[in-house]
Amino acid sequence: MTTKDNILIVGNGMVGHYCAEQLIMHGLHETHQIHVFGEERHHAYDRVHLTDYMVGQDALALRLHQEDFHTAHGITLHLNTRITQIDKVAKTVTTENGILPYSTLILATGSLPFVPPVPGNTGTAGLVYRTLEDLDLIRAAAEGARHGTVIGGGLLGLEAANALKVLGLDVSVIQIGTHLMPAQLDEEGGRALKRRIEALGIDVRVLHQTQEIVPGTTHRHKLVFADGTTLDTDMVVFSAGIQPQDNLGRACGLEIGPRGGIVVDNQCRTSERDIFAVGECALWEGQVFGLVAPGYSMARTVAALLAGETEAAFTGADMSTKLKLQGVDVGSIGDAQGREPGSTSYRFIGEADGSYRRLVLSADGTRITGAVLVGDNSYYDTIFQYVQNGITPPADPAALILPRGEGVELLGADALPESATICSCHNVTKGSISAAIEHGCTDLATLKKDTKASTGCGGCSALLKSVFEAELTARGITVDRSLCEHFSYTRQELYSLVRVHGLHSFEELMTQFGNGGLGCTLCKPAVGSILASAWNKPITDPLYIPLQDTNDTFMGNMQKNGTYSVVPRIAGGEITPDRLIVLGQVAKKYNLYTKITGGQRVDLFGAQLHQLPEIWTELLDAGFETGHAYGKSTRTVKSCVGSTWCRYGVQDSVGKALDLENRYKGLRSPHKLKFAVSGCTRECAEAQSKDVGIIATENGWNLYVCGNGGMRPRHAELFATDLDSETLVKYIDRFLMFYIRTADKLQRTSVWRENLEGGLDYLKDVIIHDSLGICAELEQQMQHVVDTYHCEWKDALTDREKLKRFRTFVNDSRPDPNIRTVPERDQIRPAENQPERQQDAGPADWTDLCAESDLVPGSGVVALYEDTQIALFYLHESQGNGRVFAVDNHDPFSHANVLGRGLMGDHKGQPVVASPLYKQHFNLEDGTCLEDAAHSIRAWQARLRGGRVEIRARTMTAPAEAVLA
Repeated sequence: MTTKDNILIVGNGMVGHYCAEQLIMHGLHETHQIHVFGEERHHAYDRVHLTDYMVGQDALALRLHQEDFHTAHGITLHLNTRITQIDKVAKTVTTENGILPYSTLILATGSLPFVPPVPGNTGTAGLVYRTLEDLDLIRAAAEGARHGTVIGGGLLGLEAANALKVLGLDVSVIQIGTHLMPAQLDEEGGRALKRRIEALGIDVRVLHQTQEIVPGTTHRHKLVFADGTTLDTDMVVFSAGIQPQDNLGRACGLEIGPRGGIVVDNQCRTSERDIFAVGECALWEGQVFGLVAPGYSMARTVAALLAGETEAAFTGADMSTKLKLQGVDVGSIGDAQGREPGSTSYRFIGEADGSYRRLVLSADGTRITGAVLVGDNSYYDTIFQYVQNGITPPADPAALILPRGEGVELLGADALPESATICSCHNVTKGSISAAIEHGCTDLATLKKDTKASTGCGGCSALLKSVFEAELTARGITVDRSLCEHFSYTRQELYSLVRVHGLHSFEELMTQFGNGGLGCTLCKPAVGSILASAWNKPITDPLYIPLQDTNDTFMGNMQKNGTYSVVPRIAGGEITPDRLIVLGQVAKKYNLYTKITGGQRVDLFGAQLHQLPEIWTELLDAGFETGHAYGKSTRTVKSCVGSTWCRYGVQDSVGKALDLENRYKGLRSPHKLKFAVSGCTRECAEAQSKDVGIIATENGWNLYVCGNGGMRPRHAELFATDLDSETLVKYIDRFLMFYIRTADKLQRTSVWRENLEGGLDYLKDVIIHDSLGICAELEQQMQHVVDTYHCEWKDALTDREKLKRFRTFVNDSRPDPNIRTVPERDQIRPAENQPERQQDAGPADWTDLCAESDLVPGSGVVALYEDTQIALFYLHESQGNGRVFAVDNHDPFSHANVLGRGLMGDHKGQPVVASPLYKQHFNLEDGTCLEDAAHSIRAWQARLRGGRVEIRARTMTAPAEAVLA
């Protein structure tokens, strides 16, 4: 048996882990034994988003890989293990656990925070912001503290300041230089950033050098500055730069730079042939790179080289940065400081809003070489591509930084070369995106998964979306964001129009912002949902009935045979014996099939349309109310038994589930919403698979959001931790209303989250930090929903006109004769494999069918003619010249009698009805199926005369061609 050579990676940070992924990608895990050593006890985690951990993100959620990643690829992971010595001659490394040989050694040890030798910098006056353990110490130090100070006004220093502010402290930032972020910004940009951060309530002091830290008078510590001034504070966090962690290389005799760093060549090889260095511990041409993207590039180089690609080389890295600090956009691109000889600049200073933009050009003006952006990063992607790809500047380069509407033209995705880098973190080019599309990728989430684009720092998300959509369009794949042919707006835009203009009906919206027509199966339910969400009026309102699909119209889920299921609310899964008995009695009386659902409710199947009011009358009398199982709304709040019964429970999960379900019941949203509450971390209620999940802790509640099961399962993400009940509800209120406002039609919270620019960070900024200034409004809107809740079935049962809808036939009291009871589990279903019934010719003369008052404007009803069920659709016109359409009620696809309960609309000007079961469309004038002409239905002539509806058989044959594009 041949022994595999060892590849050892020392360092399990972002770059070290990425290096392991690259080795796997090249198949080196099959030819070598790979070992990864990490000094921390944690698996590799995302240091870019460390602040998330400070605000409650679980360390597990920051992981960069699945739990079985190393095992699945045969990699040996050594956590909490420090390498103490490298022997270059013997080619071994020594740990406290023993000695291990290597054939190739990759050092990815990163860097250490630089702490200036300021007297007194110990304990809570000597904290740093680098690892999860560091953040734990900061959080502990914040207990009982009122003020925190960060020494260092660079990128990481401002991140640390943000963390302290999140912890509820007053914060000061001390910068020894003239301005903030000196590595990325010029002096004017640093001043602009200072003004913006001060506006957020953070004290910023530049040109301040800390001489010593002594005991404070009003706080724990006092900072004494060189100019004699002082500052009292409770904790001090140093963020004064980094120093390469090169001690292992230094000790074994590798070449080290004058100011530290392991010297590497273009192949990231050190002075010892079999030892490589990548990331912040490496010094390439006198430069240490403090961003993750250059480290990734180095890791790719080493992996390719070891796989035999001898031309692989690291030739430097772009240090452009786009980020949001304290809610303020900051961007630095290329030669931001204009250090290239002879360079010239354009500057835009917006004193009114505190924005600053600088564009740097080469001496001859033929190249854009850099830029600084403070306050608005919408300019970043365009300028970055000019710099990165050497694109010729526009005739007036200043237009690139002028306010929008002042002549600036954004660089289109089609202007970018195939080699243009879209995602710097993972080196994803425009060509890579094109290749993914060629291989069948047609949605953004899949693209991110396949290419890893925008899964690093996330700064390229907007550009990625733009390029992706442009590439789809170039291939003839339409990227149309209109809701449908009737509205040239997205759902989000329509929601805003409804709210801003106070519109309360579909007709008002169509008149002011639509393209004309009756509407369709896309826009009518979407607008119905918007109106319900915005104003919380009953969906049984006559204005809304024509907008609803059959489930909402009849407040039950239609099953495959045209019957409905009845699902009363059982909040939190808690039910009394008496109510359980009622459910059994109702099921037995109406011969309904019963089933316990996954949401801890009882589902009663097989109710015919005319039975629904009778069933719900009995259920309401017993104290039940509608469970909204039929709606795009809050469905259930699942719970375990919690601390009331369970020996592991730490909080009353059932009580919390009851509170939440009773608060959010009836809330209408773009898609169904499911909640769960677990009483401890054993997670018996499966909260992390729900749109809103709550898990009890010893100190309160952890909140998870945007999970779901179904065809695309997605774990929820930890949003906030150890919340008290009041804060928990406040955050959920805001989250749900923001989702309702901004999601697309029929978009689950999980998909909405995946497509949300800025991702979870952005969502936290909006919901927790109120970055958009709308949280009070979101809370008020939710409170309105809570205060105006109504049980929709109770509302319908008290209104005679609404009850008229619940008739199987408007002109006959018989039930649907097509429904048969079969023995299997006593389930009601249609008799199967029935031959198609030959249709008779029908009446040759006009025959009275029913009263005009039996019709529902904009919707359908069903009448009987002898043994034939006829669906009647009424198009009411304002002049009083109403028009009625008549077609067979039998759906040829499902063989159920359901077309009269379908949604009426139009397609390219032709009146149509959509089957409520499988959504095939039928032309109401001639019965043609728009999707499949072979299944056309019979259409009748129909007229209104003397307040009555009359029909007769058509003498013409319906055309056979399908017309649905």
